[in-house]
Amino acid sequence: MAFAGKWETESQEGYEEFCKLLGIPDDIIEKGRNYKLITEVTQDGDNFTWSQIYPTDAKVTNSFTIGKECDMQTIGGKKFKATVHMEGGKLSTTFPNYHHTSEISGGKLIETSKAGSVVLKRTSKKI
Repeated sequence: MAFAGKWETESQEGYEEFCKLLGIPDDIIEKGRNYKLITEVTQDGDNFTWSQIYPTDAKVTNSFTIGKECDMQTIGGKKFKATVHMEGGKLSTTFPNYHHTSEISGGKLIETSKAGSVVLKRTSKKI
């Protein structure tokens, strides 16, 4: 149940380069640069609901069960099928253009998105 709770972005590294690689427009990148993304997670055993609230007041919610294929959606509204895995306490899944992992370390939510050599690392604190 370590992931459950409400989290707020504390810091992020590689944000602009990662967003540009994904083709996000400059005005949206600018809006999100210093935004404190809110992530809400509920967990019941291997079942998760993971919501993220973005600077444009957009909210994306994905529900999944560890090890089972599910329907997911990106912030841009693209729908895709994915399987979330739990390995060594880390959640991992492959989005259409990048690989994403989430873990709890030192009481913080650490999310890492990697597309080729470009990495976005977001650290969030529990609120």
